[in-house]
Amino acid sequence: NAQQNFYALNFDGKLFTGTNEIPNNLVTGYGLTVAEKDNTLFYTGSTYSPENEAVYDGISRAGTRVVTFAPILKHNIFPLPQILQLILNFGTYGMGTQVEIEFALNMSLPKGELKEFAILQMRPMVMTREATNIEFDNVAKSEIICSSIKVLGDGIYDNIKDIIVVDREKFDRSKSQAIAFEIAKINEKLVNEKKPYILIGVGRWGSTDPWLGIPVSWDQISGASVIIESGFKDFSVTPSQGSHFFHNITSFGIGYFTNESEDEESFVDWEWLLSQIAIQEYTYTRHLKFDNVLLTKISGQKNKGVIYKPNTI
Repeated sequence: NAQQNFYALNFDGKLFTGTNEIPNNLVTGYGLTVAEKDNTLFYTGSTYSPENEAVYDGISRAGTRVVTFAPILKHNIFPLPQILQLILNFGTYGMGTQVEIEFALNMSLPKGELKEFAILQMRPMVMTREATNIEFDNVAKSEIICSSIKVLGDGIYDNIKDIIVVDREKFDRSKSQAIAFEIAKINEKLVNEKKPYILIGVGRWGSTDPWLGIPVSWDQISGASVIIESGFKDFSVTPSQGSHFFHNITSFGIGYFTNESEDEESFVDWEWLLSQIAIQEYTYTRHLKFDNVLLTKISGQKNKGVIYKPNTI
């Protein structure tokens, strides 16, 4: 079961922005023989000897190559454990919780030059809500704001009284940048007031193509406890697929609903949302506030989520 392959950037790959295609030529898979020829396996490899049924540090002898990082971790070629421990301690102190990091290490430098360590990303560890056996209340469809059979997350949210909703009747794909700015202003106010909210919009959240959704940055929606992606009125869009988008959702315990198209099990009651009086309204975006909680239940195990209208449960 030892690792025999790895992925590396393909410098000949091309990224075409502004399309709905996911590039598949930017990363290429290789076998460990390539890493050995490039002399990069020298720092991470060990050798398995079938005759002795043993794993030996380094790749100087014949046998099957395996990735163990033993040359770095055991033989002090580079103080990686000490660096990682220091950074993790700083990150935990700064964020107030356990963190995980992505990093890169450049060992292939001319003799005499210092090796290079770079932090690529630091984020809080996933702190999931208790994955209990969530039961969904048997209520009429008219008592539900949103239902979905494509969700991320687990738990019951019983502290939300606010909604930021993009008006689907007014939505204009050519104005998606302006919509993101409107959302950011309401988000900033609710974050300052420490009030969680439900975010409801159309198309992809955080899309790099503004014609496929609303190109918000994470700080513009940072106060959302539940996020809903719904299809456009005239066509459906593939849900958000960015790894950082989904990692932010899981890291911060945010509930996620996606409804590419609407049916009896997946829908948003747009008519009801439009009928509610907004306490703040911009050209395309409305802030709704309620006296009672908007009970939200999400079960990743059942792949189902429901947001109930206030006073329903």
